[in-house]
Amino acid sequence: MPAEEHATARLSLRERRRAAATQEILDAAERHIVENGPTALSLRSVARELGMTVQALYHYFPSWSGLVTALITKAYDDLADAIQVAVDTAPEDPGLPRAVVAAEEYRRWAVTHPERFQLLFGTPLRQYAAPADGPTTQAMIRISEIFRREMFDGFTRAQLEAADAPALSPSLRAHLERLQSPGLGAAPAPATTLLLSAWGHLHGLVVLEVFGHTSFLGEHQAEIFRRGVRNLVEDVHRRIPRDGPGATATEPLAEPGFEGDPAVPTA
Repeated sequence: MPAEEHATARLSLRERRRAAATQEILDAAERHIVENGPTALSLRSVARELGMTVQALYHYFPSWSGLVTALITKAYDDLADAIQVAVDTAPEDPGLPRAVVAAEEYRRWAVTHPERFQLLFGTPLRQYAAPADGPTTQAMIRISEIFRREMFDGFTRAQLEAADAPALSPSLRAHLERLQSPGLGAAPAPATTLLLSAWGHLHGLVVLEVFGHTSFLGEHQAEIFRRGVRNLVEDVHRRIPRDGPGATATEPLAEPGFEGDPAVPTA
């Protein structure tokens, strides 16, 4: 028996009913976000769609913030699952780094689910604050861990320590080194700064597309994105010595960006 089925079999009838009702509420809330946007979400609107009273909904989500936290966590988990599947099932292609595959799935999910992407990365919802080190943080760590692993696959920690990154202030280096959780903190400080910079660029490209700012590119948006991300990954890898932990990069370092037409906007 699969682990999931075995775990479900151990639940009582009441627990299974509660789990089913909770999932139904989350599905209704996601539909409401898709149809009306994240800012229109309310417990009353979800309860109305399900034919429930708000008081009955409180048995599953005691507050609006609790429902939002569950929705954000689920969106992060769905995004992480999609990226992981894309990386795991990508055909072997030495010419296409797996970090690019991960980035392209990040873009595909965002373009396919723009309202849920907006819930994660759009304008913060008023009166909502994610719980510190709560489920939303842990879910985001999953995504950062995938990108960290694929970006630095094949490099030793000594090589990552010697990465040619901009000089860090002592306080920033100390802060980054104190990060012990999986994800960004699993890499040395120089590599972490390179990863953050690359993620900021690729995320910026996705945001521009999701919010319609690159619609003038039409069907060519995917190609532009791939070219830009390949440049980012190649730039990061050029900055990491390959001839030993103390080696220095021999190729000239270029600022990440697009090849070709300088009129193409960058993030």
